[in-house]
Amino acid sequence: MQPQAFYRVVADDFTAVDGIIRQQVVSRVPLVEKIGDYIISAGGKRLRPLLVLLSGKALGYQGDDLRLLAATIEFLHTATLLHDDVVDMSDMRRGRSTANAQWGNAPSVLVGDFLYSRSFEMMVELGSMPVMKILSHATRVIAEGEVLQLSKVRDASTTEDTYMEVIRAKTAMLFEASTHSAAALASASEAQREALRTFGDHLGVAFQLVDDLLDYKGDAASLGKNVGDDLAEGKPTLPLIYTMREGTAEQAALVRQAIQKGGIEDLESIRAAVETAGALDYTAQLARDYAERAIACLDVLPAGEYRDALIELSRFAVARTH
Repeated sequence: MQPQAFYRVVADDFTAVDGIIRQQVVSRVPLVEKIGDYIISAGGKRLRPLLVLLSGKALGYQGDDLRLLAATIEFLHTATLLHDDVVDMSDMRRGRSTANAQWGNAPSVLVGDFLYSRSFEMMVELGSMPVMKILSHATRVIAEGEVLQLSKVRDASTTEDTYMEVIRAKTAMLFEASTHSAAALASASEAQREALRTFGDHLGVAFQLVDDLLDYKGDAASLGKNVGDDLAEGKPTLPLIYTMREGTAEQAALVRQAIQKGGIEDLESIRAAVETAGALDYTAQLARDYAERAIACLDVLPAGEYRDALIELSRFAVARTH
């Protein structure tokens, strides 16, 4: 199955979700609509709404509410992106200027608030208390994860356990909410709900591990963002944590100093250190392990093209180069 096939099996639904997104971003305030449309039209993989559609369809759900749920998830994700870029002072995402680089921090934060608010209006329209419980919980956990990550910036003593706690909250949580809420909407059995919840968590962890790996292995043209962004912000991600723990004393000292001061002056030296210390291989293998654990969770789903798509999507998530 080619990567595009993940989308082909739900192509009509995906088109409908895009229509809902564009309809819901409409505002009586022109700048809200302009910024909202700018970030939404940037594209991206839209993996989270895809997970909603594939999970719901795999469980046999046929209703249009699955499309509305997928759009709701994408609004939540887009809101977090707007806020993240302001917090991280990022100037590039998906190969073009961030909204905050274009319009400034204040409008970006406020439009992020608008998208959060709109997503909760869409949840109310769904009328499912189990779904609302899952998504409102996820929103809180994501916010906590962002604050935890912020508190660890330039902290070279950050452990692998703390790093995993951060990525579970800030990234994996919305993957988990996507699959878990789709199962809740489909009135799946408790075993299926729990399996899909765990699937989303494991896939989200694998996805973020690869993202953090690519910050030292990728290139700006394919990534659509600046290489070394994490290092510039002083974020102690797993490749750095592993190098400080398992590398030579010289490598550990180099990484520790780079985290503490931030910036990318030593980027090439750091890239060489994480490579020779085995940190990239370690991170890649851990990502593959989580992807395989995610796939194992799908045994509770009926066999068919949607389950196959979820399996292949899991493998694609860790084999990607951007």
